[in-house]
Amino acid sequence: MRCIVLLMTMILVGSCSTTKKAVDFSQNKVVAHRGAWKAKNLPENSIASLKEAIRMQCAGSEFDVRMTANDSLIITHDPDYAKLEIEESSYEDLSKFPLKNGEVLPTLRQYILAGLENNTTTRLVCEIKPSKNKERGLIIAEKAYNLINELNAQHMVVYISFSYDILKRLEELNPEVHTQYLDGSKSPEVLKRDGIDGADYYLSVFKKHPEWITSAKKNKIALNAWTVNEEEDMEWFLKNDFDYITTNEPELLLKKTAQP
Repeated sequence: MRCIVLLMTMILVGSCSTTKKAVDFSQNKVVAHRGAWKAKNLPENSIASLKEAIRMQCAGSEFDVRMTANDSLIITHDPDYAKLEIEESSYEDLSKFPLKNGEVLPTLRQYILAGLENNTTTRLVCEIKPSKNKERGLIIAEKAYNLINELNAQHMVVYISFSYDILKRLEELNPEVHTQYLDGSKSPEVLKRDGIDGADYYLSVFKKHPEWITSAKKNKIALNAWTVNEEEDMEWFLKNDFDYITTNEPELLLKKTAQP
């Protein structure tokens, strides 16, 4: 019996080690904004656009999370969907209107499960949209975190938000999660002080504050810029050695990153 227990322990340890080694994130810096949708005319924030970003082995694929009136976490960008206000509508009502490729409006659970399937290269960049009500925003953050935890996907996820309070709550839940602020209003020194891991700012913010690039690298704050679609801008951020570059043109940026 003791031998059997020892053998099972060795198998479990070996399995865990194998799982950890299997994740080898791409280093190409490319984050597909709402998935890789544009070139193949896929719906933004669809499972199809996520799968395309994974197929392309982008470093990350970004998506947006909101919560319905009956507390369903769904993937969509705007506060309304099919002319229905999301926070005042049930998932049952919203899901009656499919995406343009026929997909049912995806839930966060479905999206994360799809992102885990045959994916060893692409981070899942989860933008938690603030609610009109601050406390509700924090509830959304906790529910998203707990679901991702339940699915054993924390190691695959980067959390981003325009709400500083949401990011701080996520850091309270688990200081090991990776968080990036989107608003562009705080210096890397402030992010460092508050335990936020990255500056994910609109591209013009860094051009206005080039000193923040130096400061971020000094303070080990991850650098990301959005939404970088023009070749000239891509080259500027590559030259400044950003960790990530979020774009609607992942195919073009991948070509840029592959150039010697």
